[in-house]
Amino acid sequence: MLAPPRTVVHRAAGLWALERALQRRGFERVGGADEAGRGACAGPLVVAAVILPQGRRGEIEELNDSKLLTAAARERIYDEVVARATAWSVVVIPPGEIDRRGLHVSNLAGMRRAFAGLAERPDYALTDGFRVDGLGAPGLAVWKGDQVAACVAAASVVAKVTRDRIMRALHTEHPQYGFDEHKGYCTPVHQAALVAHGPCAEHRFSYANVAAVGQRRPRRGNVGVAPGEAATVPAQVGDNVAMEGGPR
Repeated sequence: MLAPPRTVVHRAAGLWALERALQRRGFERVGGADEAGRGACAGPLVVAAVILPQGRRGEIEELNDSKLLTAAARERIYDEVVARATAWSVVVIPPGEIDRRGLHVSNLAGMRRAFAGLAERPDYALTDGFRVDGLGAPGLAVWKGDQVAACVAAASVVAKVTRDRIMRALHTEHPQYGFDEHKGYCTPVHQAALVAHGPCAEHRFSYANVAAVGQRRPRRGNVGVAPGEAATVPAQVGDNVAMEGGPR
């Protein structure tokens, strides 16, 4: 039996080209996953997975890598994604879990949990940047996937908006750090606040810049829980953010 011809998808073909090519090959439900918060030293890691519908309904205006969008545009697109998606899922991984397991292991586990939380199993899974095994479907790691695959871009927006809302809520508990502005990333303002006040329960104590400014303190008030349990998200976040979302 002859192998099917190789499919070549060029970046210039647009954000939906990769999914359309996979769908023409029989993979009707293409899911994408991405995370927000890898580079932060405070707050959770948030991982999202999204399956967009085929056809025009899945073509969301302005959709792009969340890092290339304004905050207002991300909020608009978030609303469109959760309204139109065939299925979507969010996993919130708290700082304590990141400290115990390591960032990369936590990220991989989060992607598996996000895909597992989808109301529909994808026929094909796309992940941003690196390979993830154990997804229950054939998959592909796509370099800069949030810029070349619509479902990954949608996941990046859902993860980013969810995490930003969490960080704004945490700012009301810990206003001295300015979480509402830098969202827990390692900016000069954040580092200065760390030096002045020491770390709080929302910091990642396994990170060198956090560990350097004070001894580890007892954790309290973390967003999220250990693997396999339901996530707890501050009420201020809103919009039905939980471990998973189904058809809307």
